[in-house]
Amino acid sequence: MPIASLRQVEKSYGVRTVLGGVNLTIMTGERVGLVGVNGSGKSTLARILAGMVAPDAGEVVHRRGAAIAYLEQEPRLAPGQTVLEAVLGGLGPWTTARDRYDAATRALEHAAPGADLEALIAEQAAAGAELERCGGWGRAAEAEAYLAQLGVRDPAAPTDHLSGGERRRVALATLLARRPDLAVLDEPTNHLDVAAIEWLEKHLAEHYPGAVLLITHDRYILDRVCTRTLEVDRGAVYSYDGGFAVYLEAKAERAALAQRTEANRQNFLRSELEWLRRQPKARTTKSRSRVERAEAELAKAPPPRDRAVELSLEASAPGKTILELRGLALDVAGRRLVRDLTLLLNPGERIGVVGPNGSGKTTLLRAITGELPPTAGEVVRGRNTALAYLDQNRSGLDDARTVYDNVVERRRGLDSAHPLDIARYLERFLFDSGAYAQKVGSLSGGERARVALAVLLSGAANLVLLDEPTNDLDVATLGAVEEMLLEFPGAAIVVTHDRWFLDRVATSLLAFEGDGKLVRYHGNYGDYLDKLAEARAQEAAAVKELPRAPGPKVQAEPRAARRGLTLPEKKELAGIMDKIEAAEAEVQALEARLADPAVYSGGGGEVPELLKKLEQARARAATLTARWEDLERRSAESSSD
Repeated sequence: MPIASLRQVEKSYGVRTVLGGVNLTIMTGERVGLVGVNGSGKSTLARILAGMVAPDAGEVVHRRGAAIAYLEQEPRLAPGQTVLEAVLGGLGPWTTARDRYDAATRALEHAAPGADLEALIAEQAAAGAELERCGGWGRAAEAEAYLAQLGVRDPAAPTDHLSGGERRRVALATLLARRPDLAVLDEPTNHLDVAAIEWLEKHLAEHYPGAVLLITHDRYILDRVCTRTLEVDRGAVYSYDGGFAVYLEAKAERAALAQRTEANRQNFLRSELEWLRRQPKARTTKSRSRVERAEAELAKAPPPRDRAVELSLEASAPGKTILELRGLALDVAGRRLVRDLTLLLNPGERIGVVGPNGSGKTTLLRAITGELPPTAGEVVRGRNTALAYLDQNRSGLDDARTVYDNVVERRRGLDSAHPLDIARYLERFLFDSGAYAQKVGSLSGGERARVALAVLLSGAANLVLLDEPTNDLDVATLGAVEEMLLEFPGAAIVVTHDRWFLDRVATSLLAFEGDGKLVRYHGNYGDYLDKLAEARAQEAAAVKELPRAPGPKVQAEPRAARRGLTLPEKKELAGIMDKIEAAEAEVQALEARLADPAVYSGGGGEVPELLKKLEQARARAATLTARWEDLERRSAESSSD
């Protein structure tokens, strides 16, 4: 069933047509990815679908009663609220019913003598019934769980003091808790760490009940979540069945078809021009329709060529040392973020830095640049080390000045160059003459990121530090950044949550693992995941090893030959169902506790601890069940021998 449809929709900004005659339908339960270069009109299309922007022409049709919610790149939260209040306030009818119930409860608690208690009880019951229809008391716990999974640790924090990234995470939790029929998510992975992105990926793919329209540069989430991919290109929208990998193949086929068509047109034109250049007498023997056909083909313009960002980084000659960290320790506000880190960085190495938000990734880069002095240890940069640093806020740009002025001022060696040289340089970053005079503060996130790259790549360097370079960049520009780093002979340290980027670029990963501990893993992100899975498997195997009763030592039987159960394992099997039932009873008790309105009447302070206990109880139940299945299987195998 359709949720939202566009029929011959057109939208222009000035003389630039962003959407021209677009037809599109989003169906119930669909997972749709939306891609295209920066400025192609992705956000415009999404906002029109969500009913936030009116088209210049055409029709937007929404299913009657359908709820559509849009996650903006710069969300605004109501002031004077806590984080949890902001999320619960987005639940609409649920919040209204809860407020009614709380008001009725307070009225009953403070009822004066002679008050109509039956009416108050009836009001409380009616509000409670409405609350159950809207999802029950468990929705408050669900909202807190969303906040925790997205990295918001303090539900009681005031929204007035949140950073931009924290506001985005709160807005995303609000949308997920609301469960609209169509969730339009504009760059939802910006400011999320890898763990939160992987949780969001799984939630959208397996648990979210509504349809999803996903605008993102995260190629893994596009490939693993989306069942259809839309591309906005020069005012048209192309639809491909499948995720990002299928889209790449289909786009390549479309480009190849366009090239073949143009080659055939050029061959036709050559033959027809040769005929038209013959003597007039020869031409009179041919039909007039052939002449008209040739003239029509001559009038056609060739298909436009895709413009691509051209990135290159001039490498300066390194000395014997590029970068060495010796016993480095970093403290911020009394908290140890980095503890005893020793690291040697050689030419050609590209280290990806991963870890939860707030773990100290940016702090580490600031220490390497010299902006932040170490608490202990030292940062040693070589005598010939030339450093280029891109911070995640692009703070080196002057928002009040134009694109042209920012690059001229910061680009070393071009201050006295001819303006045409600077113009050619800006064209490599897809800035034409019409964009030179734009103030940087008025640019989109992707355009601002390209200006920052233009400034960064102005001079030579042999050590590059990139802090979240993938934020706001389209897929094509991300590919250009990846190719630049792969060809760069110097060294690079990149803080990013983009797993595809890390898989392509990283030669090793530096992971923040808590309490200031950093561990270096050689290989790319896929290798890192394999090593983590191997470590978890070893930990799980150790947990399953139960203590055995002392007895005479016997020669160990080879594992492959042991199929039956030992005496202790038989005793374990006999009593394991009681343990499973006890674990499941604990899960049910905790779930009932979280569904109890009284838990939330005092602000819900114990909810995080209850959620933690519930997760642990579920894990115990799952572990015991897996153990029971293994013992039962081996017992059945021995019985059949």
